[in-house]
Amino acid sequence: IEKRSVDRIRHLPRNITMDFELSAAQEKAFAAIHDAFLTKTVCLLHGVTSSGKTLVYIRLIEEMLRAGKQVLYMLPEIALTSQIIRRLQRNFGGYVTVYHSRFNQNERVEIWNKVKTGEAKIILGARSSLFLPFKELGLVICDEEHDPSFKQQDPAPRYHARDTAIYFASLYHAKVVLGSATPSLESYYNAYTGKYGFSELQERYGAVAMPRIEIIDTRKVPTEAKAKVIISPQLKEAIEQCVERDKQVILFQNRRGYSPYQVCQSCGWIPHCKYCDVSLTYHKITHKLQCHYCGTVYSTVHTCEACGNHHFIQQNFGTERIEEELQELFPAVKMARMDIDTIKGKNAHDSLIQSFEQGKLSILVGTQMVVKGLDFENVELVGILDGDAILGFTDFRVNERAFQLMEQVSGRAGRKHQQGHVLLQIRNVNHPLLAVIQQHDYRRFFLEEIDNRKQFFYPPFSRIILLRFRHRDAQIVAQAALAFSGLVKAEFSKYMVGPAQPVVSRVRSQYIMELMFKLPKDGTIINSCKQNVLQNIALLHQEKKYRSVQVVIDVDAV
Repeated sequence: IEKRSVDRIRHLPRNITMDFELSAAQEKAFAAIHDAFLTKTVCLLHGVTSSGKTLVYIRLIEEMLRAGKQVLYMLPEIALTSQIIRRLQRNFGGYVTVYHSRFNQNERVEIWNKVKTGEAKIILGARSSLFLPFKELGLVICDEEHDPSFKQQDPAPRYHARDTAIYFASLYHAKVVLGSATPSLESYYNAYTGKYGFSELQERYGAVAMPRIEIIDTRKVPTEAKAKVIISPQLKEAIEQCVERDKQVILFQNRRGYSPYQVCQSCGWIPHCKYCDVSLTYHKITHKLQCHYCGTVYSTVHTCEACGNHHFIQQNFGTERIEEELQELFPAVKMARMDIDTIKGKNAHDSLIQSFEQGKLSILVGTQMVVKGLDFENVELVGILDGDAILGFTDFRVNERAFQLMEQVSGRAGRKHQQGHVLLQIRNVNHPLLAVIQQHDYRRFFLEEIDNRKQFFYPPFSRIILLRFRHRDAQIVAQAALAFSGLVKAEFSKYMVGPAQPVVSRVRSQYIMELMFKLPKDGTIINSCKQNVLQNIALLHQEKKYRSVQVVIDVDAV
Protein backbone atom coordinates (compact mmCIF):
# COMPACT_ATOMS: atom_id res chain seq x y z
CA ILE A 1 0.00 0.00 0.00
CA GLU A 2 1.35 3.44 -0.81
CA LYS A 3 -0.07 6.89 0.04
CA ARG A 4 -0.54 9.18 -2.91
CA SER A 5 -1.99 12.70 -2.81
CA VAL A 6 -4.59 13.17 -5.54
CA ASP A 7 -5.88 16.61 -6.49
CA ARG A 8 -9.59 17.23 -6.12
CA ILE A 9 -9.41 19.72 -8.97
CA ARG A 10 -8.43 18.37 -12.37
CA HIS A 11 -5.47 20.21 -13.94
CA LEU A 12 -4.39 20.46 -17.56
CA PRO A 13 -0.76 19.99 -18.65
CA ARG A 14 1.30 23.15 -18.17
CA ASN A 15 2.31 24.96 -21.35
CA ILE A 16 2.44 28.48 -22.78
CA THR A 17 1.02 28.90 -26.29
CA MET A 18 0.60 32.36 -27.79
CA ASP A 19 -1.77 31.69 -30.70
CA PHE A 20 -2.43 35.32 -31.62
CA GLU A 21 -0.71 38.55 -32.62
CA LEU A 22 -1.54 41.88 -31.02
CA SER A 23 -2.96 44.52 -33.37
CA ALA A 24 -1.11 47.84 -33.78
CA ALA A 25 -3.49 49.54 -31.30
CA GLN A 26 -3.00 46.73 -28.75
CA GLU A 27 0.80 46.87 -29.14
CA LYS A 28 0.61 50.61 -28.45
CA ALA A 29 -1.54 50.04 -25.32
CA PHE A 30 0.82 47.25 -24.18
CA ALA A 31 3.86 49.55 -24.58
CA ALA A 32 2.04 52.37 -22.72
CA ILE A 33 1.45 50.03 -19.73
CA HIS A 34 5.16 49.12 -19.71
CA ASP A 35 6.15 52.79 -19.80
CA ALA A 36 3.73 53.59 -16.95
CA PHE A 37 5.19 50.77 -14.83
CA LEU A 38 8.64 52.40 -14.95
CA THR A 39 7.42 55.18 -12.62
CA LYS A 40 4.02 54.04 -11.26
CA THR A 41 2.58 50.96 -9.57
CA VAL A 42 -0.95 51.25 -11.01
CA CYS A 43 -2.00 51.67 -14.63
CA LEU A 44 -5.54 52.12 -15.95
CA LEU A 45 -6.30 50.44 -19.29
CA HIS A 46 -9.33 52.16 -20.81
CA GLY A 47 -10.39 50.13 -23.83
CA VAL A 48 -13.77 50.34 -25.56
CA THR A 49 -15.94 47.20 -25.49
CA SER A 50 -14.51 44.39 -27.67
CA SER A 51 -11.17 46.18 -28.13
CA GLY A 52 -9.28 43.06 -27.01
CA LYS A 53 -8.17 44.07 -23.50
CA THR A 54 -7.94 40.38 -22.56
CA LEU A 55 -5.23 39.79 -25.21
CA VAL A 56 -3.16 42.61 -23.66
CA TYR A 57 -3.63 40.99 -20.23
CA ILE A 58 -2.50 37.61 -21.64
CA ARG A 59 0.73 39.16 -22.94
CA LEU A 60 1.37 40.77 -19.53
CA ILE A 61 0.68 37.42 -17.80
CA GLU A 62 3.08 35.64 -20.17
CA GLU A 63 5.90 38.05 -19.18
CA MET A 64 5.24 37.46 -15.47
CA LEU A 65 5.06 33.70 -15.93
CA ARG A 66 8.40 33.60 -17.74
CA ALA A 67 9.88 35.67 -14.88
CA GLY A 68 8.64 33.05 -12.36
CA LYS A 69 6.07 35.38 -10.74
CA GLN A 70 2.46 34.76 -9.69
CA VAL A 71 -0.46 36.66 -11.24
CA LEU A 72 -3.85 37.42 -9.66
CA TYR A 73 -6.59 38.00 -12.24
CA MET A 74 -9.67 39.42 -10.47
CA LEU A 75 -13.19 39.47 -11.89
CA PRO A 76 -16.30 40.93 -10.24
CA GLU A 77 -18.57 37.89 -10.64
CA ILE A 78 -18.35 34.12 -10.87
CA ALA A 79 -20.59 34.21 -13.98
CA LEU A 80 -17.75 35.89 -15.90
CA THR A 81 -15.08 33.39 -14.97
CA SER A 82 -16.13 30.46 -17.22
CA GLN A 83 -15.39 32.29 -20.48
CA ILE A 84 -12.12 33.77 -19.22
CA ILE A 85 -11.03 30.38 -17.78
CA ARG A 86 -11.37 28.75 -21.21
CA ARG A 87 -9.50 31.62 -22.87
CA LEU A 88 -6.62 31.55 -20.35
CA GLN A 89 -6.41 27.75 -20.39
CA ARG A 90 -6.02 27.86 -24.17
CA ASN A 91 -2.90 30.00 -23.66
CA PHE A 92 -1.52 28.77 -20.32
CA GLY A 93 -3.01 25.28 -19.75
CA GLY A 94 -2.47 23.97 -16.22
CA TYR A 95 -0.89 27.21 -14.98
CA VAL A 96 -4.44 28.56 -14.43
CA THR A 97 -6.09 28.01 -11.03
CA VAL A 98 -9.64 29.18 -10.31
CA TYR A 99 -10.83 30.32 -6.88
CA HIS A 100 -14.31 31.51 -5.85
CA SER A 101 -17.06 30.95 -3.27
CA ARG A 102 -18.75 28.06 -5.11
CA PHE A 103 -15.84 25.75 -4.22
CA ASN A 104 -16.22 23.62 -1.09
CA GLN A 105 -13.88 23.97 1.90
CA ASN A 106 -11.63 21.04 0.91
CA GLU A 107 -11.10 22.41 -2.58
CA ARG A 108 -10.30 25.84 -1.12
CA VAL A 109 -7.67 24.40 1.25
CA GLU A 110 -6.03 22.63 -1.70
CA ILE A 111 -5.84 25.89 -3.71
CA TRP A 112 -4.64 27.79 -0.62
CA ASN A 113 -1.70 25.40 -0.19
CA LYS A 114 -0.79 25.53 -3.89
CA VAL A 115 -0.73 29.36 -3.82
CA LYS A 116 1.37 29.33 -0.62
CA THR A 117 4.03 27.05 -2.11
CA GLY A 118 4.08 29.04 -5.36
CA GLU A 119 2.86 26.05 -7.41
CA ALA A 120 -0.27 27.94 -8.54
CA LYS A 121 0.95 30.64 -10.93
CA ILE A 122 -2.18 32.28 -12.38
CA ILE A 123 -5.06 32.66 -9.94
CA LEU A 124 -8.38 33.66 -11.46
CA GLY A 125 -10.96 34.62 -8.89
CA ALA A 126 -13.56 36.92 -7.42
CA ARG A 127 -12.82 39.46 -4.66
CA SER A 128 -12.12 36.84 -1.95
CA SER A 129 -9.06 35.60 -3.91
CA LEU A 130 -7.21 38.64 -2.50
CA PHE A 131 -6.78 36.80 0.79
CA LEU A 132 -4.77 33.90 -0.63
CA PRO A 133 -1.18 33.61 0.71
CA PHE A 134 0.83 34.53 -2.40
CA LYS A 135 4.51 33.74 -2.45
CA GLU A 136 5.84 35.65 -5.47
CA LEU A 137 3.06 38.02 -6.58
CA GLY A 138 4.19 40.07 -9.58
CA LEU A 139 0.97 41.40 -11.16
CA VAL A 140 -2.67 42.01 -10.21
CA ILE A 141 -5.19 42.47 -13.03
CA CYS A 142 -8.51 43.95 -11.90
CA ASP A 143 -10.83 43.49 -14.88
CA GLU A 144 -14.14 45.41 -15.08
CA GLU A 145 -12.73 47.54 -12.24
CA HIS A 146 -15.78 49.83 -12.21
CA ASP A 147 -18.10 47.06 -11.09
CA PRO A 148 -19.97 47.59 -7.77
CA SER A 149 -19.69 43.82 -7.07
CA PHE A 150 -16.05 44.43 -6.06
CA LYS A 151 -17.38 46.11 -2.92
CA GLN A 152 -18.14 43.71 -0.07
CA GLN A 153 -21.39 44.80 1.63
CA ASP A 154 -22.41 42.24 4.24
CA PRO A 155 -20.97 40.85 6.42
CA ALA A 156 -17.88 42.82 7.53
CA PRO A 157 -15.12 43.50 6.56
CA ARG A 158 -16.65 45.98 4.10
CA TYR A 159 -13.74 46.40 1.74
CA HIS A 160 -13.47 47.40 -1.92
CA ALA A 161 -11.50 44.68 -3.70
CA ARG A 162 -10.04 47.09 -6.27
CA ASP A 163 -8.65 49.49 -3.66
CA THR A 164 -7.56 46.61 -1.42
CA ALA A 165 -5.75 45.00 -4.39
CA ILE A 166 -3.74 48.19 -4.96
CA TYR A 167 -2.64 48.25 -1.31
CA PHE A 168 -2.04 44.47 -1.29
CA ALA A 169 0.15 44.67 -4.42
CA SER A 170 2.24 47.42 -2.80
CA LEU A 171 3.19 44.97 -0.01
CA TYR A 172 4.68 42.63 -2.64
CA HIS A 173 6.08 45.47 -4.80
CA ALA A 174 3.80 44.11 -7.54
CA LYS A 175 2.17 46.02 -10.39
CA VAL A 176 -1.59 46.58 -10.87
CA VAL A 177 -3.55 46.90 -14.12
CA LEU A 178 -7.12 48.21 -13.82
CA GLY A 179 -9.13 47.50 -16.95
CA SER A 180 -12.55 48.68 -18.09
CA ALA A 181 -14.51 50.08 -21.03
CA THR A 182 -16.31 52.36 -18.57
CA PRO A 183 -13.86 53.07 -15.71
CA SER A 184 -15.15 54.32 -12.35
CA LEU A 185 -14.90 58.08 -12.04
CA GLU A 186 -12.41 57.70 -9.18
CA SER A 187 -9.98 55.58 -11.22
CA TYR A 188 -10.26 57.73 -14.35
CA TYR A 189 -9.74 60.86 -12.26
CA ASN A 190 -6.59 59.32 -10.74
CA ALA A 191 -5.30 58.58 -14.24
CA TYR A 192 -6.40 62.03 -15.49
CA THR A 193 -4.45 63.77 -12.70
CA GLY A 194 -1.37 61.58 -13.19
CA LYS A 195 -1.61 59.50 -10.00
CA TYR A 196 -2.05 56.32 -12.09
CA GLY A 197 -0.48 55.45 -15.43
CA PHE A 198 -2.86 55.51 -18.41
CA SER A 199 -3.23 53.37 -21.51
CA GLU A 200 -5.99 53.54 -24.08
CA LEU A 201 -7.60 51.28 -26.70
CA GLN A 202 -9.98 53.41 -28.74
CA GLU A 203 -10.91 50.98 -31.51
CA ARG A 204 -12.58 47.58 -31.53
CA TYR A 205 -10.50 44.52 -32.43
CA GLY A 206 -10.66 43.89 -36.20
CA ALA A 207 -11.77 47.53 -36.76
CA VAL A 208 -15.48 46.64 -36.26
CA ALA A 209 -17.62 49.76 -35.77
CA MET A 210 -19.11 50.56 -32.35
CA PRO A 211 -22.78 49.49 -32.04
CA ARG A 212 -25.50 51.84 -33.28
CA ILE A 213 -27.83 52.86 -30.43
CA GLU A 214 -31.42 53.67 -31.34
CA ILE A 215 -33.84 55.18 -28.82
CA ILE A 216 -37.48 54.08 -28.73
CA ASP A 217 -39.89 56.51 -27.04
CA THR A 218 -42.25 54.16 -25.17
CA ARG A 219 -44.75 57.00 -24.58
CA LYS A 220 -45.66 56.75 -28.28
CA VAL A 221 -46.27 53.00 -28.15
CA PRO A 222 -50.00 52.27 -27.64
CA THR A 223 -50.64 50.08 -24.56
CA GLU A 224 -53.40 49.22 -22.11
CA ALA A 225 -54.05 51.81 -19.37
CA LYS A 226 -50.90 52.49 -17.29
CA ALA A 227 -49.23 49.27 -18.54
CA LYS A 228 -45.50 49.42 -19.28
CA VAL A 229 -44.21 48.53 -22.73
CA ILE A 230 -42.32 45.25 -22.53
CA ILE A 231 -41.43 44.64 -26.18
CA SER A 232 -42.19 47.50 -28.56
CA PRO A 233 -43.17 46.83 -32.22
CA GLN A 234 -39.73 48.12 -33.39
CA LEU A 235 -37.92 45.70 -31.04
CA LYS A 236 -40.18 42.80 -32.06
CA GLU A 237 -39.42 43.44 -35.74
CA ALA A 238 -35.66 43.72 -35.06
CA ILE A 239 -35.69 40.39 -33.13
CA GLU A 240 -37.57 38.70 -36.02
CA GLN A 241 -35.02 39.90 -38.59
CA CYS A 242 -32.14 38.89 -36.36
CA VAL A 243 -33.43 35.36 -35.76
CA GLU A 244 -34.13 34.92 -39.50
CA ARG A 245 -30.47 35.69 -40.24
CA ASP A 246 -29.37 33.13 -37.59
CA LYS A 247 -27.99 35.88 -35.38
CA GLN A 248 -28.43 36.07 -31.59
CA VAL A 249 -30.23 38.56 -29.34
CA ILE A 250 -29.59 39.69 -25.74
CA LEU A 251 -32.40 41.42 -23.83
CA PHE A 252 -31.50 43.23 -20.61
CA GLN A 253 -33.80 44.06 -17.72
CA ASN A 254 -32.37 44.72 -14.27
CA ARG A 255 -35.22 43.09 -12.34
CA ARG A 256 -35.76 39.40 -11.78
CA GLY A 257 -39.10 37.72 -11.11
CA TYR A 258 -42.35 38.12 -13.04
CA SER A 259 -43.68 41.40 -11.71
CA PRO A 260 -41.97 43.71 -9.16
CA TYR A 261 -45.29 44.57 -7.56
CA GLN A 262 -49.04 43.94 -7.69
CA VAL A 263 -51.51 46.80 -7.23
CA CYS A 264 -55.14 46.62 -6.13
CA GLN A 265 -57.19 47.97 -9.04
CA SER A 266 -59.68 49.87 -6.91
CA CYS A 267 -57.65 51.40 -4.03
CA GLY A 268 -53.99 51.07 -5.07
CA TRP A 269 -52.90 48.85 -2.14
CA ILE A 270 -49.60 46.98 -2.76
CA PRO A 271 -48.59 43.79 -0.86
CA HIS A 272 -45.46 44.47 1.23
CA CYS A 273 -43.05 42.25 3.15
CA LYS A 274 -43.79 41.85 6.89
CA TYR A 275 -40.12 42.30 7.76
CA CYS A 276 -38.87 44.81 5.15
CA ASP A 277 -40.16 48.10 3.83
CA VAL A 278 -40.37 46.85 0.22
CA SER A 279 -43.07 45.55 -2.12
CA LEU A 280 -43.17 41.83 -2.90
CA THR A 281 -42.11 40.47 -6.29
CA TYR A 282 -44.37 37.92 -7.93
CA HIS A 283 -42.63 34.81 -9.31
CA LYS A 284 -44.96 33.01 -11.71
CA ILE A 285 -42.98 29.74 -11.91
CA THR A 286 -43.40 29.12 -8.16
CA HIS A 287 -46.69 31.10 -8.04
CA LYS A 288 -45.42 32.87 -4.92
CA LEU A 289 -44.59 36.39 -3.76
CA GLN A 290 -41.01 36.90 -2.65
CA CYS A 291 -39.09 39.61 -0.81
CA HIS A 292 -35.75 40.23 -2.55
CA TYR A 293 -34.24 41.74 0.62
CA CYS A 294 -34.79 39.05 3.24
CA GLY A 295 -35.83 36.15 0.98
CA THR A 296 -39.17 35.46 2.71
CA VAL A 297 -41.70 33.71 0.46
CA TYR A 298 -45.45 34.42 0.74
CA SER A 299 -48.55 32.86 -0.80
CA THR A 300 -50.10 34.85 -3.65
CA VAL A 301 -52.55 37.51 -2.46
CA HIS A 302 -56.05 37.32 -3.98
CA THR A 303 -57.90 39.72 -1.67
CA CYS A 304 -56.90 43.32 -0.99
CA GLU A 305 -56.24 43.90 2.73
CA ALA A 306 -57.38 47.51 2.48
CA CYS A 307 -60.68 47.29 0.57
CA GLY A 308 -61.43 43.58 0.07
CA ASN A 309 -61.34 43.79 -3.75
CA HIS A 310 -60.16 40.74 -5.73
CA HIS A 311 -58.72 42.49 -8.77
CA PHE A 312 -54.97 43.08 -8.93
CA ILE A 313 -52.89 44.46 -11.78
CA GLN A 314 -49.29 43.37 -12.32
CA GLN A 315 -47.17 46.53 -12.44
CA ASN A 316 -43.82 46.72 -14.18
CA PHE A 317 -42.01 43.57 -15.36
CA GLY A 318 -39.06 41.33 -14.53
CA THR A 319 -37.02 38.81 -16.52
CA GLU A 320 -39.59 36.02 -15.96
CA ARG A 321 -42.38 38.10 -17.51
CA ILE A 322 -40.17 39.02 -20.50
CA GLU A 323 -39.41 35.34 -21.12
CA GLU A 324 -43.16 34.55 -21.10
CA GLU A 325 -43.88 37.41 -23.53
CA LEU A 326 -41.13 36.22 -25.88
CA GLN A 327 -42.45 32.64 -25.81
CA GLU A 328 -45.85 33.96 -26.95
CA LEU A 329 -44.33 36.13 -29.70
CA PHE A 330 -41.72 33.62 -30.92
CA PRO A 331 -42.91 30.11 -29.95
CA ALA A 332 -40.42 28.33 -32.28
CA VAL A 333 -37.32 30.23 -31.09
CA LYS A 334 -35.02 28.71 -28.46
CA MET A 335 -34.36 31.07 -25.56
CA ALA A 336 -33.10 31.12 -21.96
CA ARG A 337 -33.13 33.33 -18.90
CA MET A 338 -30.03 34.24 -16.91
CA ASP A 339 -30.63 35.54 -13.38
CA ILE A 340 -30.14 34.38 -9.76
CA ASP A 341 -33.32 32.24 -9.96
CA THR A 342 -32.08 30.17 -12.92
CA ILE A 343 -28.32 30.07 -12.15
CA LYS A 344 -27.99 27.64 -9.25
CA GLY A 345 -25.20 25.14 -8.66
CA LYS A 346 -21.48 25.25 -9.37
CA ASN A 347 -21.63 24.81 -13.16
CA ALA A 348 -25.07 26.19 -14.07
CA HIS A 349 -23.83 29.52 -15.42
CA ASP A 350 -21.07 27.83 -17.41
CA SER A 351 -23.41 25.41 -19.17
CA LEU A 352 -25.85 28.23 -20.04
CA ILE A 353 -23.07 30.45 -21.43
CA GLN A 354 -21.68 27.53 -23.45
CA SER A 355 -25.12 26.77 -24.93
CA PHE A 356 -25.43 30.40 -26.02
CA GLU A 357 -21.85 30.45 -27.38
CA GLN A 358 -22.48 27.30 -29.42
CA GLY A 359 -25.62 28.82 -30.98
CA LYS A 360 -28.08 26.42 -29.32
CA LEU A 361 -30.06 29.44 -28.08
CA SER A 362 -31.17 32.45 -30.13
CA ILE A 363 -32.37 34.79 -27.36
CA LEU A 364 -30.87 35.37 -23.90
CA VAL A 365 -32.86 37.39 -21.36
CA GLY A 366 -31.02 38.49 -18.25
CA THR A 367 -30.20 40.87 -15.44
CA GLN A 368 -26.77 42.45 -14.84
CA MET A 369 -25.21 39.01 -15.34
CA VAL A 370 -25.46 39.40 -19.13
CA VAL A 371 -23.81 42.84 -19.07
CA LYS A 372 -20.41 42.14 -17.63
CA GLY A 373 -17.59 41.32 -20.03
CA LEU A 374 -19.16 38.33 -21.78
CA ASP A 375 -17.99 37.76 -25.35
CA PHE A 376 -20.45 36.25 -27.85
CA GLU A 377 -19.39 36.70 -31.46
CA ASN A 378 -22.80 36.01 -33.04
CA VAL A 379 -24.84 38.59 -31.07
CA GLU A 380 -26.13 41.30 -33.39
CA LEU A 381 -28.97 42.87 -31.41
CA VAL A 382 -29.19 44.06 -27.80
CA GLY A 383 -32.42 45.36 -26.26
CA ILE A 384 -32.46 47.50 -23.09
CA LEU A 385 -36.08 47.13 -22.07
CA ASP A 386 -36.50 49.74 -19.33
CA GLY A 387 -34.04 52.63 -19.50
CA ASP A 388 -36.04 54.69 -16.99
CA ALA A 389 -35.43 52.15 -14.20
CA ILE A 390 -31.66 52.48 -14.72
CA LEU A 391 -31.81 56.30 -14.62
CA GLY A 392 -34.17 56.47 -11.64
CA PHE A 393 -32.02 55.52 -8.61
CA THR A 394 -31.61 57.88 -5.66
CA ASP A 395 -27.84 57.85 -5.61
CA PHE A 396 -25.15 60.38 -6.47
CA ARG A 397 -23.60 57.73 -8.75
CA VAL A 398 -26.80 57.24 -10.77
CA ASN A 399 -25.48 58.78 -14.02
CA GLU A 400 -22.19 56.90 -13.73
CA ARG A 401 -23.96 53.56 -13.14
CA ALA A 402 -26.45 54.21 -15.95
CA PHE A 403 -23.67 55.04 -18.41
CA GLN A 404 -21.70 51.96 -17.35
CA LEU A 405 -24.67 49.59 -17.58
CA MET A 406 -25.93 50.87 -20.93
CA GLU A 407 -22.47 51.09 -22.52
CA GLN A 408 -21.50 47.63 -21.22
CA VAL A 409 -24.69 45.92 -22.39
CA SER A 410 -24.54 47.62 -25.78
CA GLY A 411 -20.94 46.39 -26.02
CA ARG A 412 -22.21 42.78 -26.25
CA ALA A 413 -23.53 43.53 -29.78
CA GLY A 414 -21.57 43.18 -33.03
CA ARG A 415 -18.25 42.10 -31.53
CA LYS A 416 -16.75 40.18 -34.46
CA HIS A 417 -18.02 40.66 -37.99
CA GLN A 418 -20.39 43.59 -38.40
CA GLN A 419 -21.76 46.60 -36.56
CA GLY A 420 -24.15 45.72 -33.72
CA HIS A 421 -27.54 47.30 -33.13
CA VAL A 422 -28.89 48.41 -29.74
CA LEU A 423 -32.52 49.37 -29.05
CA LEU A 424 -33.14 51.36 -25.86
CA GLN A 425 -36.76 51.60 -24.68
CA ILE A 426 -37.29 54.68 -22.50
CA ARG A 427 -39.91 57.31 -21.62
CA ASN A 428 -37.48 60.04 -20.54
CA VAL A 429 -36.01 60.57 -24.03
CA ASN A 430 -34.66 64.04 -23.16
CA HIS A 431 -32.24 62.83 -20.49
CA PRO A 432 -28.85 64.48 -21.19
CA LEU A 433 -26.99 61.18 -20.66
CA LEU A 434 -28.56 59.56 -23.74
CA ALA A 435 -26.66 61.73 -26.25
CA VAL A 436 -23.32 60.76 -24.65
CA ILE A 437 -24.27 57.06 -24.63
CA GLN A 438 -25.26 57.17 -28.33
CA GLN A 439 -21.81 58.58 -29.19
CA HIS A 440 -19.98 56.13 -26.84
CA ASP A 441 -18.11 59.19 -25.57
CA TYR A 442 -16.73 58.31 -22.12
CA ARG A 443 -14.38 61.29 -22.02
CA ARG A 444 -17.23 63.79 -22.51
CA PHE A 445 -19.32 62.01 -19.88
CA PHE A 446 -16.38 62.12 -17.44
CA LEU A 447 -15.74 65.86 -17.90
CA GLU A 448 -19.44 66.71 -17.37
CA GLU A 449 -19.91 64.40 -14.39
CA ILE A 450 -16.67 65.39 -12.64
CA ASP A 451 -17.88 69.03 -12.58
CA ASN A 452 -21.07 67.97 -10.77
CA ARG A 453 -19.08 65.89 -8.27
CA LYS A 454 -16.79 68.84 -7.56
CA GLN A 455 -19.71 71.22 -7.13
CA PHE A 456 -21.45 68.97 -4.58
CA PHE A 457 -18.23 67.68 -2.94
CA TYR A 458 -18.68 63.98 -3.72
CA PRO A 459 -15.94 61.41 -4.50
CA PRO A 460 -13.31 61.60 -5.98
CA PHE A 461 -13.04 65.01 -4.25
CA SER A 462 -14.12 63.67 -0.86
CA ARG A 463 -14.10 60.43 1.14
CA ILE A 464 -17.40 59.07 2.38
CA ILE A 465 -18.03 57.34 5.70
CA LEU A 466 -21.59 56.08 6.03
CA LEU A 467 -23.05 55.02 9.39
CA ARG A 468 -26.17 52.84 9.49
CA PHE A 469 -28.10 52.64 12.76
CA ARG A 470 -30.32 49.53 13.06
CA HIS A 471 -32.89 48.55 15.67
CA ARG A 472 -36.24 46.76 15.90
CA ASP A 473 -37.92 49.92 17.26
CA ALA A 474 -38.28 52.83 14.80
CA GLN A 475 -38.43 55.43 17.58
CA ILE A 476 -35.29 54.18 19.38
CA VAL A 477 -33.23 54.05 16.17
CA ALA A 478 -34.27 57.61 15.23
CA GLN A 479 -33.41 58.89 18.74
CA ALA A 480 -30.06 57.04 18.71
CA ALA A 481 -29.08 58.55 15.35
CA LEU A 482 -30.01 62.04 16.60
CA ALA A 483 -28.16 61.52 19.89
CA PHE A 484 -25.07 60.34 17.99
CA SER A 485 -25.14 63.27 15.56
CA GLY A 486 -25.35 65.58 18.62
CA LEU A 487 -22.13 64.02 19.97
CA VAL A 488 -20.13 64.51 16.75
CA LYS A 489 -21.71 67.78 15.63
CA ALA A 490 -19.29 70.07 17.48
CA GLU A 491 -16.29 68.92 15.45
CA PHE A 492 -17.72 67.60 12.19
CA SER A 493 -21.04 69.41 11.56
CA LYS A 494 -19.84 70.92 8.26
CA TYR A 495 -19.06 67.44 6.87
CA MET A 496 -22.29 65.75 8.04
CA VAL A 497 -25.37 64.83 5.99
CA GLY A 498 -28.33 63.48 7.95
CA PRO A 499 -29.34 61.57 9.99
CA ALA A 500 -32.14 60.50 7.64
CA GLN A 501 -34.11 57.43 6.60
CA PRO A 502 -32.76 55.60 3.53
CA VAL A 503 -35.06 54.65 0.61
CA VAL A 504 -35.57 51.18 2.13
CA SER A 505 -35.95 52.08 5.79
CA ARG A 506 -36.62 48.58 7.22
CA VAL A 507 -34.90 45.29 6.39
CA ARG A 508 -35.36 42.00 8.30
CA SER A 509 -37.50 43.77 10.95
CA GLN A 510 -34.69 46.24 11.64
CA TYR A 511 -35.44 49.94 11.13
CA ILE A 512 -32.58 51.92 9.60
CA MET A 513 -31.28 55.48 9.90
CA GLU A 514 -28.23 56.76 8.01
CA LEU A 515 -25.65 59.42 8.76
CA MET A 516 -23.05 60.36 6.15
CA PHE A 517 -19.71 62.14 6.50
CA LYS A 518 -18.27 63.77 3.37
CA LEU A 519 -14.66 64.37 4.39
CA PRO A 520 -11.90 66.21 2.52
CA LYS A 521 -8.98 64.08 1.29
CA ASP A 522 -6.82 64.92 4.26
CA GLY A 523 -5.38 62.03 6.27
CA THR A 524 -5.43 63.99 9.55
CA ILE A 525 -9.14 64.91 9.28
CA ILE A 526 -10.13 61.40 8.14
CA ASN A 527 -8.25 59.68 11.00
CA SER A 528 -9.59 62.18 13.50
CA CYS A 529 -13.15 61.51 12.27
CA LYS A 530 -12.67 57.72 12.48
CA GLN A 531 -11.42 57.95 16.06
CA ASN A 532 -14.24 60.33 16.98
CA VAL A 533 -16.87 58.02 15.45
CA LEU A 534 -15.55 54.95 17.32
CA GLN A 535 -15.38 56.82 20.63
CA ASN A 536 -18.89 58.20 20.26
CA ILE A 537 -20.33 54.81 19.30
CA ALA A 538 -18.85 53.49 22.57
CA LEU A 539 -20.42 56.45 24.42
CA LEU A 540 -23.79 55.83 22.77
CA HIS A 541 -23.71 52.16 23.77
CA GLN A 542 -23.07 53.09 27.40
CA GLU A 543 -26.60 54.44 27.58
CA LYS A 544 -28.92 51.57 28.46
CA LYS A 545 -31.62 52.71 26.03
CA TYR A 546 -29.28 52.55 23.00
CA ARG A 547 -27.20 49.54 23.99
CA SER A 548 -28.97 47.26 21.53
CA VAL A 549 -28.75 49.71 18.59
CA GLN A 550 -26.41 48.27 16.00
CA VAL A 551 -24.09 50.77 14.26
CA VAL A 552 -22.60 49.63 10.94
CA ILE A 553 -19.65 51.64 9.62
CA ASP A 554 -19.09 51.65 5.86
CA VAL A 555 -16.02 53.54 4.62
CA ASP A 556 -16.12 54.52 0.91
CA ALA A 557 -19.70 53.26 0.67
CA VAL A 558 -20.74 52.35 -2.86
